[in-house]
Amino acid sequence: MPLAADIAEFYTRPGRMTDTGALDALLKDVPSDIPGMVAFIQNLLLHVHWAARYGATLSPERRDEQNVRSTTDMLALMRRHDGRPLRDARALEKRAVGTCRNFSVFGTALFRRAGIPSRSRVGFGAYFNKGTFEDHWVIEYWNGTAWQLLDAQIDDKQRDILQLTFDTRDVPRDQFVITGDAWQKCRSGKADPKSFGIFDLRGLWFIAGNVMRDFASLNNEEMLPWDVWGPMIMSDDLITPEKFALFDKLSELALDPDRRFADIRALYAKDASVRVPAEVFNVERKRGEPAN
Repeated sequence: MPLAADIAEFYTRPGRMTDTGALDALLKDVPSDIPGMVAFIQNLLLHVHWAARYGATLSPERRDEQNVRSTTDMLALMRRHDGRPLRDARALEKRAVGTCRNFSVFGTALFRRAGIPSRSRVGFGAYFNKGTFEDHWVIEYWNGTAWQLLDAQIDDKQRDILQLTFDTRDVPRDQFVITGDAWQKCRSGKADPKSFGIFDLRGLWFIAGNVMRDFASLNNEEMLPWDVWGPMIMSDDLITPEKFALFDKLSELALDPDRRFADIRALYAKDASVRVPAEVFNVERKRGEPAN
């Protein structure tokens, strides 16, 4: 089944986080093929939690780069670290520091720029720690016939360390669990909420936060993994019946975003509690910040 024209247009048009803006000229040499774009991304970004595995030591200032939200600001950071063309090979210390979210959002920006409908998806990877599902972001793009998951973060070194046997440019749906699916499985008792999260941050409350972030991303608002707004909570005890109903609804919509596209857009426009506000609370920095 072909992708509906309005959906294709929406997920090819840059949002405020994926707009390359005045720095678009820096991307004039981006490869047009998907493997080339993935290599281009991996040359420019260094994952904050993987840096030590590459032999890199990050200062607090460099670690704080993970809080950069927009693609335009990522490009400015990349240019500041190394003024050469972005296609040139970067030493580790010259790469911008980020998380899986940076790889996903920057990749989504490049895919859209190449005319490929794509969106960042928030969920949980089964391929980092056996038996758990780790907080993670990937790219979901239209391959011409279906939506396909691609993990732009995993390079050859990470693949070897993780001993992966699948192509990370075509991640199986049981290896990356979309947040809505995780929520529904835990709500039905088919999965343990404590197996979903990151570090010691686990449980339904954490999954609920990602439900919100994934729903925002489906509306082209890709926020930081620790941005908090609206009905998000920090404890399972704070999930009221009303919030359970809301997260149930958002999860249902996000699991079939093409068929429910109009509903997703309408709810996002109507309900200010789920819509990204002008200011969000950055848990990592412990302060309110403009959501841009």
